Amino acid sequence: MKVSREQMAENRSRILTEAARLFRDKGFEAVSVAEVMKAAGLTHGGFYGHFASKDDLIAQTVAHALTRQDVGGGAEAFLAAYLSPAHRDAPATGCPTAAFASDARRQTPEARAAMAAGTAAQIARLAAALESQGVGDARGAAIGCWSAAVGALILARAVGDEALSDEILDRTRGWIAASLKG
Repeated sequence: MKVSREQMAENRSRILTEAARLFRDKGFEAVSVAEVMKAAGLTHGGFYGHFASKDDLIAQTVAHALTRQDVGGGAEAFLAAYLSPAHRDAPATGCPTAAFASDARRQTPEARAAMAAGTAAQIARLAAALESQGVGDARGAAIGCWSAAVGALILARAVGDEALSDEILDRTRGWIAASLKG
């Protein structure tokens, strides 16, 4: 049966969305193509109509997921929400940068390029928000804030001690707020 272009695009979007959720939650290596296709509600056989390989899926999923990070509401509000226990406790639907960062170095050049482009775009979005708030050296501040926030989220998710995890988030939020005030 022939599938329309619109249906192909919708299926591809579902695959990328489900792959992003599964990869965030379990990591790239722990997720199979069959698992992604099942989560998307599609058959395994349809995969190769959309992607050349699992590596291609990973690269395209990274690019897809990283385009969806928005700084709406201002930099401080974004960073406060980013460094919240609710965000920490939802890795499958949370920040793809924090979820993908440690695995990205072991991926294909295409996946790493998508990670670099997504990171650069997020820094640019954050810098624009900071610049609109009158922060001097907005790009430098954005790089520092983004790096601190992502690192703190990764650590907060990694430690098995909830009090320490909360402290990592709280202290990083405070440090970022103080650094933005100059």
